[in-house]
Amino acid sequence: MERNVTLDFLRGAAILGILLLNISAFGLPKAAYLNPAWYGDITRSDAWTWAILDLLAQVKFLTLFALLFGAGLQLLLPRGKIWIQSRLTLLALLGFIHGLFFWDGDILLAYALVGLVCWRMIRDAQNVKSLFNTGVMLYITGVGVLILLGIITGDSVNRSWMPDAAHLQYEQFWKLKGGAEAVSNRASMLTDSLLALGAQYGWQLAGMMLMGGALMRSGWLKGQFSLRHYRRVGALLIAVGLLINLPAVVAQWWLNWDYRWSAFLLQAPRELGAPLQTIGYAALVYGFWPQICHSRLVAAIVCVGRMALSNYLLQTLICTTLFYHLDLFMKFDRLQLLGFILPIWIINLAFSVLWLRRFRQGPVEWLWRQLTARASGVSLRHTSR
Repeated sequence: MERNVTLDFLRGAAILGILLLNISAFGLPKAAYLNPAWYGDITRSDAWTWAILDLLAQVKFLTLFALLFGAGLQLLLPRGKIWIQSRLTLLALLGFIHGLFFWDGDILLAYALVGLVCWRMIRDAQNVKSLFNTGVMLYITGVGVLILLGIITGDSVNRSWMPDAAHLQYEQFWKLKGGAEAVSNRASMLTDSLLALGAQYGWQLAGMMLMGGALMRSGWLKGQFSLRHYRRVGALLIAVGLLINLPAVVAQWWLNWDYRWSAFLLQAPRELGAPLQTIGYAALVYGFWPQICHSRLVAAIVCVGRMALSNYLLQTLICTTLFYHLDLFMKFDRLQLLGFILPIWIINLAFSVLWLRRFRQGPVEWLWRQLTARASGVSLRHTSR
């Protein structure tokens, strides 16, 4: 199966973009991921850093990754049921190990579990329109559940949103110490994440996967539409997404990141705008691909996309070493943490380019494929993915 280079670029951009948000999850307490006023106060630099990232990146790159994951499921359909289920089951196992023993922000387990449901829905969809519309309905259902949670939530502040000194000290303790204490806390967080996946987030994740499958089946993610179409759609969707998200960003700032509003109700506009911006970002890439495809930087990002799983895990290895083993946790604010982004991106890019000069696949991708073949009983001579 011939690789779609533009898809690889988008996947690489998603992996690199995810780090813009994950760096706060590595370097700051868990509460800081969505709440810039997690310590009871906020500096102007922290507020502006949060606002810009919330407007342009928060949720958007995860949504892009989910869209591409669904597109990948559509591409894998010719491989058959056993291959797909084996592949996703192994990914779920890897995500479980990653989330339990390495980092509490894992996304692999959630994507694999939802993927095990969605691949059948993509396969059985009668046409592109019904598949896409089902995805939209599932996504909106997830946003609706989020709003409902905000309505029924009381006004008392949750410690996961505004931790006190004791909670912050304990989180710092187990993250730096590691061992059984850290595994125990990550197990608890993993349980909470799975509950959230079933109750709310899984609806949105499934919706994006189905939309991705539909866009791939229609040829849209294969670049089969005109450049003018992609450019116009990209500009329009990004503008609409920003207009939906911007008032919520302003409102959260004005409300001083009040728990009930900022943790639930005002998350909804961002969640509604994210698919529009995400598809808009992808559209602009396709629309300007002839102009950018010869760039060395673009070629390097394509390599990152071909090794997306290896690079995602490499980011965990680098960041857990820096913040937990070298005691840099809670030593930098939100803006200062962005200073780590470029060096890590350079490592991702250099590693991918150098590795693919000698090998066809990334190391984790190769292992994943080998184990999938063994589990499914399929000869590797009959598959290239």
